[in-house]
Amino acid sequence: MIDLFVAIRIRGWAKTRKEINDTLDMLKLKRNNHCVLLPETPQYKGMLKKVKDYVTFGEIDEETLVELLKKRGRIEGDKKLTDEALKEITKFNTFEEFAEALIKEKAKLKDFKKLKQVFRLSPPRKGFRSKRFPYPKGDLGYRGKDINEFLKRMI
Repeated sequence: MIDLFVAIRIRGWAKTRKEINDTLDMLKLKRNNHCVLLPETPQYKGMLKKVKDYVTFGEIDEETLVELLKKRGRIEGDKKLTDEALKEITKFNTFEEFAEALIKEKAKLKDFKKLKQVFRLSPPRKGFRSKRFPYPKGDLGYRGKDINEFLKRMI
């Protein structure tokens, strides 16, 4: 089964090389605390490896994805993603069905033009460990399944 990665931008623009900025732009991570969902492909893995000093990433589970969609999902006009809007825009009746389809690669956020692909999060409750060091000592880089705990603190 292909995993679905979630990537969260942690560090800002200051003193960043152009190639790193370009890669972050391609990932749609333009600001701090922005979050995107990415399929596990060699291309995305390479991009994440390149920007590992500016983002944290890992495999998202279905429960956390449902919570992310319910609380931070947005549609055109910066309106909240509701049950009615979800049914209207997608063919799915519930957030759980939609999250399962996203994880199993049966649907992609970019297929639905009215859905925003970037989730804006708040800084994590109880703060960051460090924005300079890799996980587990700090907050940067690959986390694996531990990204779900971190994401729940930011939702």
